[in-house]
Parts: sequence; structure tokens; C-alpha cells
Amino acid sequence: MSICVSADKVLEKFILSKKDLESSFNRVPDQEVKCAFGMQGICCRLCANGPCRITPTTPKGVCGATADTIVARNFLRAVAAGAACYLHVVENTAANLKAIGLGQSDISLKGTRLLEELSSKLDLPGNNVGEKAVALANQVIQDLYRPRHEKMELVEKLAYTPRYKKWTELNILPGGAKAEVFDALVKTSTNLNSDPMDMLLHALRLGITTGIYGLGLTNHLNDIIWGEPRIRLAKVGFGVLDPEYINVMVTGHQQALVGILQDGLSTSEAINIAEKAGAKGFKLVGSTCVGQDMQLRGAHCQQIFAGQTGNNFTSEILIATGAVDLVVSEFNCTLPGIEPVCDAYGVPQICLDDVAKKQNAEYIAFSLAEKDTIIQKVIETAVERYKKQRPSVKVDIPEHGYDDVVTGVSQKTLKEFLGGSYKPLIDLIIAGKIKGIAGVVGCSNLTAKGHDVFTVEMTKELIKRNIIVLSAGCTSGALENVGLMSPSAAELAGESLKAICRQLEIPPVLNFGPCLAIGRLEETAADIAGELGVDLPELPLVLSAPQWLEEQALADGSFGLALGLPLHLAIPPFITGSELVTNILTKDIEGLTGGKVIVNGNVEDTVNELEAIIMAKRAGLNI
Repeated sequence: MSICVSADKVLEKFILSKKDLESSFNRVPDQEVKCAFGMQGICCRLCANGPCRITPTTPKGVCGATADTIVARNFLRAVAAGAACYLHVVENTAANLKAIGLGQSDISLKGTRLLEELSSKLDLPGNNVGEKAVALANQVIQDLYRPRHEKMELVEKLAYTPRYKKWTELNILPGGAKAEVFDALVKTSTNLNSDPMDMLLHALRLGITTGIYGLGLTNHLNDIIWGEPRIRLAKVGFGVLDPEYINVMVTGHQQALVGILQDGLSTSEAINIAEKAGAKGFKLVGSTCVGQDMQLRGAHCQQIFAGQTGNNFTSEILIATGAVDLVVSEFNCTLPGIEPVCDAYGVPQICLDDVAKKQNAEYIAFSLAEKDTIIQKVIETAVERYKKQRPSVKVDIPEHGYDDVVTGVSQKTLKEFLGGSYKPLIDLIIAGKIKGIAGVVGCSNLTAKGHDVFTVEMTKELIKRNIIVLSAGCTSGALENVGLMSPSAAELAGESLKAICRQLEIPPVLNFGPCLAIGRLEETAADIAGELGVDLPELPLVLSAPQWLEEQALADGSFGLALGLPLHLAIPPFITGSELVTNILTKDIEGLTGGKVIVNGNVEDTVNELEAIIMAKRAGLNI
């Protein structure tokens, strides 16, 4: 059987042992031949005269659109789709916070300290926790729904001040977030905008909305509802599965939705139901970014949360262990490929958000008012599968993962760990014991050398050169499952970084959790820049989304460019068909925001380039 290779060799061996399992790993070889026009972004199918494909002998579409227009149009559409995904998540989260604040749910807010901090910072009204929660949620929702000609109010209050000034200077402050997405679709429709630069600046506005709201505020609102992260050790990998429990696998990005199961499946009544079925109780099994989110806040749900198993491409394989009794999904990274695997193992699916509805999943519209009904449905469905299928399905759980992953790292917990200030980290950077910081973020894909291969190899090389790595997204699932987020990974680091990690008993790769936590990385960088008194582009800091996968990653990347950071990708973002667009994103934009895209598919060359940027930034700071 020919399969895609993985950096996780235990996982790869397990896949090879499942001769009858069809997964993404099997399908990669059949999709190796790529469409050259699609790769370059020069196919247009916006009207019935097309699809038009740009070649040296046919440099324009039937309408006259050039490669520059078509590539910029396709890129902006992708960024708009990615931004829309994040805005959907933050809107749902704000709606739930508002309902809780109004007393429409019996959920108690666990992060009231953060709510007080934000209320003060944002100057929100309210005489008690409930009123302040409603005020915060209303402010977020109002900003999302403003018309495009009205600027979103929270951007100025939450953005790093030098960046806000730069965005004002560049006239890229976003209007209402949903209107920005809407007009991006209008702008890129048939025979409308043909100005590549205008469309790329629009992408930056969408990047800012993605970053401040989707990647930043979503975390804050969830922290208020479910509790702020705490640094602790946690189990990861398939080994978190316990066949003596009824295992409910969660996939997606919305703890705001699946979080209701934390308390609902751990009541004495729920445990009694599980025991009558022959199990010890229920466990929530983390998969994809919602699992990373639950792991990050795992101190608040240790009894029910089994641990994080892996990223998007491990989900099909996880079901094939036979130990999963129900899949509850609510957003993306829930691969269509899980459907036949669920059927083969008799695993039912429940979907709580129709944007992620799977063909063979039962859809239950999420509502806090119907919380108890949803929990009861989940219990009944999981118990039924456990009683019916477990006796006949072979449970096969490989020895996979680690028991000592450092988790719960956030912009606040890291600062607290350092004594309430980033000065100790800054001093180590100034002294050269840590050369700089690399944010390794984003997705997992199966094409950049294989499953997580580029991400893992690059990270090992970065820490070997005394560059500390902060990770957020499916990259975290990759790095923790190969041991790079355990304290013992210090032995793989360069001598000075190794000594620091040994002394502090931390790994050289810090786990910030889900892709949403890219917002936490931005806040960390802003805090460090603030203590140094510089703007973000001056920091010895680089970003890499080596194995970016989807449109959301392009929205993330647009935020990184707006922040003025160098952003590495191992695979180009479908822009190379336009020399103009490619030059703007890889060169000219540096003169505007300070950031730029770096495309490099070779690990060693990439690390050389990123290290050179870090050394140049150090020189700029005279350190």
C-alpha cells in the first residue's frame, strides 16, 4: 500500500497496519499530479465565457482580465473566505457570552478576572459580571455588523499602538467586518475590480479583522466562559484513549459550542448511565483545534477531558482505533473522509453547526437554551454505540504520544511564568543565548514533504540554532506528538537554549494551542515590543506557516503581513502566475507594512533565510 509519509512514525506504522482503511494518507498518491493553472492562480471561472486560462500565448481572458487581475481576485476571494470562517466563530462565541450574561443559561463564567480587565481596558458599562459580559459581547457583535464606512471601534483599543498608527497611515483600518467580507466578494465578481493593488490592500484589512476579532477576541471570550489557560503537563496522542470509557471525539474550532459537554458528561447522572452500559464514565477526546483549545484550558476540565490526539489528518485514523463511540463536530478540519470510516466502525456523528454538516451526521442546531437536550442526545447516542458496537469491533490503540507535554501557555501565563515581565526573555535575547523567536503556526498538509514533515524538520533546525519556537495551530498537534513539546526536547536544542530549557524544565518549543492562539502570539509579541519600546517589525521575530492548508491560513497570513512580520510558506499561495502580485507580496509590501512573504520549499535554505532575518533584526536593535 502506497501512503503519504508522516513525521510521526508511530502513526505511519499504525496506518500501514490498517490494510482496509482508506484515509487522506492513501489518497495523496492519486492526487500527485496538480493543475498548473490552479497552482499559479491563473484560472478564472467567474463567467460563462470561461473557464479562461492564462498562458504566454493567451495572456488575457475573454473579458480582457490579465493574469495580475485574475490572481489578485482569486487571492482576495480566498482571504475573504478564510476571514469569514473566523468571524463566524467569534460571532457564535459572543452570542453565547451574551446569553450567559443575560442569565439565559446556568453556565457560570470561569474567567471573571479577565472580564474585569477587559471591561476596564475597553471602558465598557456594567455594574456586575452579567452586565459586563453582555456589554462586551454587544461591542463585538456591533463591530462585526457595522457598515463598511464605519470603522470597528475595538481595533484602536486592542491593536498595538504603533501598528494602529501604521494602519491609519496606510488607510487599511477595516470597517465592519462582515461588510469587508461582503464587499471583497462584490469586488472580485465578474467585470468589477481589476486593480491588483487595491485588492491586496483589501486583503490586509481582512487580515486585521481576522487577527483582532477572530484570533484575538475569540480567545478572550472563551477564556471568560471556560476559564483562562494554566501551565501544566498533559497527555497527548492516541494513548489518551481509554477503552474502559465511552469516548466522545470532538472536532472543529468552537469550544463555545462543545464546551457544554464538559460539565454535562461528568455529572453523577451521566456517569451512572455510562456505568449501567458497562463503562467507567465518559471522556471527551480532543482532535483538531477544538481539542487544542480544551487542552489549553484543561485545568478547568481535567476529569472529563482525556487529552489531545492530533491534528486534522489524524482524525480518520483515530476513528479506526475502534475506541471512539461518537464524533461531535462543529466546524472545519472535520474531513469529509471521516464519513466512510465512521460507517465502517459504526460510529455515529452529531453536528452542532450546519456550516460543518456532514452528509451522514445528525444535525442539532446549537442553542444554549437547548443545552440539556443536546447533552442528553449526545449521551444517548454515544451509549447506544458503546453497547451495540464495542463487543464486535476490535479496539486497537497504538502506544502513541507523550505524557508530559507542557501546555496552557498563553500571553498571560508565559509572562507570569517569567515573573510578571518579559524582561528575563528579553535579557536572554540581548545576551544572544536565545537568538530570536520563530512563530511556527497554522495547518498541516500532506504535500510539503509529507504529513508534518517540513514543520518538524524545520522546527528541529530552528531550536538547534538557539531560536526558540512558539507554536499555534495544527502545527502544535504535529510537534507535541513527536515529543518536541516535552521538556526532554531540550536535548535537541543548541547549547545555550538547551541550558535555559534544562534550568527552567521547559521544552524549546512552546505550545500555545489552536490556530486561534495566533492571536495570543501577536499579543505576546506586542508585549515584548512594548517593553523594548519598538514596533513589531523591529523584533528578531519571524513567522512560518510551513504547511499551510486552507483559506483560513491565508487570512492568518494577511494578519501577519499587516503586523509587519516576515512570513514563510513552504508552498506558494497560488499567486505565482502574476509577476506583479508575487513581487508585491514578496518584496514591495515590506516598504508598506514591514512584512513580506517568503516562499521556500527547502528546510535548510528556509532556516538559513529566517536566521539571517533574525540576525539582521538584532543588528538593527544593536544587540
